[in-house]
Amino acid sequence: MLLSAEQLNKRVLELAAQISRDYQDRTCAVVGVLENGFMFMADLVRHIQGAVTCQFIKPHFNEKTQGSSSATEITYSPKVEVKGQHILLVEGLVQSGVTSDYLMHHFIAQGAVSVKLAALLDKSSARRVALRPDYFGFILDESFVTGYGLGSPYLGRNLPHIQVVHGKGLTGSPQETVR
Repeated sequence: MLLSAEQLNKRVLELAAQISRDYQDRTCAVVGVLENGFMFMADLVRHIQGAVTCQFIKPHFNEKTQGSSSATEITYSPKVEVKGQHILLVEGLVQSGVTSDYLMHHFIAQGAVSVKLAALLDKSSARRVALRPDYFGFILDESFVTGYGLGSPYLGRNLPHIQVVHGKGLTGSPQETVR
């Protein structure tokens, strides 16, 4: 086990208190990134004091090839309403930062007043863009984790804690592949 349910709960409460102070005079328009962010977002918004709205998005990645180079195109659905809002983008895990960076810039271009990023886990060692979450729970150095909404790709999301997993995939019970 990497992080217990108690450790997660304690940190979520601390983050919610900080976000509540920062958004005390305005509505916090939370946009949760599926799938990894759903459990963190649910617990976080329950503890934010003040006005909160909730929306969800799911990024989609398409490889585009032009000649000898290729690029990843990021789109998302469903469309979220951000114009005139103070957006809090919520991610379960930020690694490369590419998706979060894209979404934050896209929301500003769509008329968001402000955009901040909250990440439960920050794997800054894997960062490919200059991005730092405004709020983060824990720095992650492990290669692959599951639990508390994070999965492989679907198993283990229901666990109340976060655990380290050997390899990138699970074929059976998550407990079979944990250190």
